[in-house]
Amino acid sequence: MAMITGVTMTFQPDIAPLGSLAVSALVALLPLVTMFVTLGILRWKAHLAGLASLAVALIVAVAAFKMPASLALLSATQGAAFGIFPITYIVLAAVWLYELTVVSGRFEDLRATFGLVSDDPRILAILIAFCFGGLLEALAGFGAPVAITGVMLVAVGYRPMRAAVTVLIANTAPVAFGAVAIPIITAGNLTGIDYHEIGGYVAAQTASLAWFIPLILLLVTDGVRGLRDVWPVALVVGVSFALGKWISANYISVELTDVIASLLALAACVAFLQVWRPRGTKEAQERLRQEAGGEAIAPTARRELTAQRIAMALVPYILVVVVFGIAKLVRPVTSALTATDLTFGWPGLDGRVLTAAGEVSISTVYTLSWLSSPGTILILTGVIVALVYRVSAKQAARTFIEVLGRLRFTFMTIGSVLALAYVMNFSGQTHAIGTWIAGTGAAFAFLSPILGWIGTAVTGSDTSANALFATLQQTAAINANIDPTLLVAGNTSGGVVGKLISPQNLAIAATAVGLVGRESDILRKVVGWSVGLLIVLCLLVGLQSTPILSWMLP
Repeated sequence: MAMITGVTMTFQPDIAPLGSLAVSALVALLPLVTMFVTLGILRWKAHLAGLASLAVALIVAVAAFKMPASLALLSATQGAAFGIFPITYIVLAAVWLYELTVVSGRFEDLRATFGLVSDDPRILAILIAFCFGGLLEALAGFGAPVAITGVMLVAVGYRPMRAAVTVLIANTAPVAFGAVAIPIITAGNLTGIDYHEIGGYVAAQTASLAWFIPLILLLVTDGVRGLRDVWPVALVVGVSFALGKWISANYISVELTDVIASLLALAACVAFLQVWRPRGTKEAQERLRQEAGGEAIAPTARRELTAQRIAMALVPYILVVVVFGIAKLVRPVTSALTATDLTFGWPGLDGRVLTAAGEVSISTVYTLSWLSSPGTILILTGVIVALVYRVSAKQAARTFIEVLGRLRFTFMTIGSVLALAYVMNFSGQTHAIGTWIAGTGAAFAFLSPILGWIGTAVTGSDTSANALFATLQQTAAINANIDPTLLVAGNTSGGVVGKLISPQNLAIAATAVGLVGRESDILRKVVGWSVGLLIVLCLLVGLQSTPILSWMLP
């Protein structure tokens, strides 16, 4: 409801503006229904689906939730700004970094270098999308892992659509502890629960999924034949990742959980390949070659590689890990970078939007992390790569401008999706949905991951999903006499599989592999996996609230 304080108009959202919480929640769902119907069923272009859904969100905010139109529009502008910077900025930097390897002539060397680890394309998918992608998620997050590993899979010969689906599914495993465990730390700050405790619970939930994600990747990349031929190494990688995640979160470091898990999985894979060889490698190479219309990685090309060429081919990705490791894990460097962040209240909005509890919302503060952003770190890495590869400044700049032009629709998609998220959040639509679902009492333990799933699907961020629903989960748990830490963790874990269908993430994957405009096709291929994994999580968290599986919790 809108209130006049002096000469300043403020707005406090009402979770049941239509009198009935259920009716209000169903109306609040209309923007999301619009998004998934236009994108998944009507097959609209992602930017058009995003704009249409934003329009519906604005109408619902003003007409149903009584938000002043000026504040609703300002909410959309802040969300769009966040979508462009830092989100699309990161994608732009990641794709530019990859394009530098192409214009430098190192692209084919990179393809051949991967063949030195294994000439089996299915194993390469696990190494690149799951192990290396997990490491990137642990250090960077914000879509960078999907963008980088997507182009890497295309580099080794995967068809763009299959590459996009593979990296999206692989990215589910590390999301909860991504960007140095920011989602979990955020949940701890908001609820007052020790984030180390939340991390232990999240590890118990997500490790239960992570161990079989590599097996799913085999089905995605080569069907039942791939699962039959390569399951031993996939199981070794998955179990190693899951154990590393659980041990690190409980006994070493919540912040470094996915770093340790990814490195352990990578080491286990390389070690296992020394004593085991997959079946059907040549047949898989041929199927990949026929599908992609290109050439499989040839053994002769691998023998021609010199140590120098191998090192040069890997320079961009070694630098990514090193530079991000320094920027995110060396505290003096991290502090120096974040000290340059520019933080300010969004003009016309800050101080005028209240939470449902009547407190001034802190979400109207915008942070311009111009130097500490993963995008800037990737740009810096790209500059170093250009120097090492002797790409002229003119060529590097021309490549950057070309990539910028290709991303124009991605800017529109991600900007409109984040604008939608902010309008729904500030107007109370998201909170109405969450409160309605949370009103199921003891059964809510089985449903709590759905809130995290919805929050991440809307915003593209597990951190944002926790910012939206962590305290709601805590309150609902106390009222239903359920362990609050369990449901806060369930919210975080639900967000892991929600990211799989986030329009923002779909746009990033489509852009990375060259499928801009086909986000709806990607959505239809991943939505079943997202829903299936969500059901598994709901059952897991629900049973963890009972003696049946409570022993799994720390």
